[in-house]
Amino acid sequence: MEKILIVEDDAAIRFGLEKNLAYEGYDVESAADGERGLEMAFDSQPDLIVLDLMLPGVNGYEICRSVRKHDPSVAILMLSAKSMEGDKVLGLDVGADDFVTKPFSVKEVMARVRALLRKKRALEGESEAYKFGIAEIDFQGRTLRVNDKLVETSKKEFELLRMLVKNRGRVLARDQILNRVWGYDYYGTPRTIDNFVQKLREKVERDATDPEFIRTIRGVGYLFDAPES
Repeated sequence: MEKILIVEDDAAIRFGLEKNLAYEGYDVESAADGERGLEMAFDSQPDLIVLDLMLPGVNGYEICRSVRKHDPSVAILMLSAKSMEGDKVLGLDVGADDFVTKPFSVKEVMARVRALLRKKRALEGESEAYKFGIAEIDFQGRTLRVNDKLVETSKKEFELLRMLVKNRGRVLARDQILNRVWGYDYYGTPRTIDNFVQKLREKVERDATDPEFIRTIRGVGYLFDAPES
C-alpha cells in the first residue's frame, strides 16, 4: 500500500482529500501546518506528498526544497490558491512534480496522484510483484510468499526488503537504510539493521547461514544480489 502525506491547513480540503485518497486504497497521513508537515515528510517516508503552497510557519516551497535534498524519489503534487504563472514555475523549479490550482476538482487531483505514482513506479523499475529464489513479493498488497505460502512480515521488515529489492545490484550503507526505513530522527545503531536483515534471511533464503540474495558487504552495508524479475 502506497503512503501519501497531505500537508494542508484548510481543514475542509484536508478532510476531503484524506477521505477520497483512503477510499482509493492509499495509506494516508496529514498535517495542518508546515513545520509538522516537514517533520512527517522525513519520519513517515511517504511515496507522494500533496503539498499546499501557503502554510502557517514553513511554506510549501521550503518543504519541497528540503524534501528534495534528502529524497529525490518522492512524488510531490503542489496545491495553491495562486494562479499566477510565476508561482507555478517557482513550485516546479524547487522540485514539485505537478501543480494544481484551487479551487480544484477532487477527481482531477485523484487522477494526478495516480499518474504521479505510476510514473514513480516506472522510474524505480518496480513492478507489482517480484520473484526470487523461493520468495515472491507483492508490492501493492504488501505481502511476502515463500514456497507459495504467505509469510508474515512486520512493517519495518517489509520496507527493508522492499528497499533492498528496489536497489538490487547496488550496495546500501547501513546509514542509508536506517534513514530511509526508520527515519532521520531514529537513534538506532547498525545492530538494529543487522537484526532485521537476519530475520529476513531466515524467511526468504534457502539457507540463512549462507545467503544467496541478501549479501553482507563487510564494513559498508548490504547488497541484494538477484536477477531482474
